[in-house]
Amino acid sequence: MFEINFGDTGEIVCRGRLDAAQSDKADAFMGNLSASCTADFEHLEYISSAGLAILLKTQKRLSESGAALKIINVNKHIYDIFRYSGFTAIFEIETL
Repeated sequence: MFEINFGDTGEIVCRGRLDAAQSDKADAFMGNLSASCTADFEHLEYISSAGLAILLKTQKRLSESGAALKIINVNKHIYDIFRYSGFTAIFEIETL
């Protein structure tokens, strides 16, 4: 199960498991972003390579207009995935 929506303060809130089966939902949501945003991953349990691809695609598109995606409240497991994939050099990331 995966949920993505805007939180009470305008941040993107992701919950559950972002894998290939849920990538279309995440891609459709992220495709509508046009300004800098913060994504709260406090309740994200898992991210697959399909989820990483969506984040990378979104960051690339946003950066073309000077915007960016910031990721906060990342647990240790997902931070390790970001670190091994080189995402710590691409995104501003804050851990829990």
